[in-house]
Amino acid sequence: MSEVASPDAGAANRVPVVHIFRAFLTIGATSFGGAIPYLRDSLVVRERWLEDPEFVEMLSISQSLPGLNATNMAVLVGQKLGGWAGATAGLFGMCLPSAVLMFVAGILYRLHGSYPWTDAALKGVAAAAVGLVLSTAVQLGRRSLANYADLVFVALTVVMVVQFHQSVLTTLVAVGLLSILWHRPRARRAGAGSGAAS
Repeated sequence: MSEVASPDAGAANRVPVVHIFRAFLTIGATSFGGAIPYLRDSLVVRERWLEDPEFVEMLSISQSLPGLNATNMAVLVGQKLGGWAGATAGLFGMCLPSAVLMFVAGILYRLHGSYPWTDAALKGVAAAAVGLVLSTAVQLGRRSLANYADLVFVALTVVMVVQFHQSVLTTLVAVGLLSILWHRPRARRAGAGSGAAS
């Protein structure tokens, strides 16, 4: 009896497709200057669909794959919440507002892009975008970085990208392998210690 009930329990936890579409439509329509802070605010803080560690894992996957981080996240989260229909809803919800807004912005920029106030406005938006990304990085770091070794990996990632101009994929693979090598011996020691104690 319990084996038959378990699939129903999993299906009951799925989020309605309309709700997924509406959430990502809102993110796509309001995420000025970068979507990552808005994704975390919506998915982790307001909707509580994800915890911070899972959000960081999905963000890492999204950054490792081709395409935009925000659209990759929409597909990953949508699939987790509602299967293929949820992934489709998340993708269209995320892309629709930006497609319409960028079409309009392209027309306006072509007509008024040479004016000084336009250049000043774009510089202001760029500065605000950096601040949003930095604030999100600080919030995620407080919840996701467990020890000082993690801070070393963060610093190493920044140095590889900024100083040595390595691609994001190369950096993630290199730092990821180092992180695995660092944490793996500890897990073995803990397993050996528990075996000896028993």
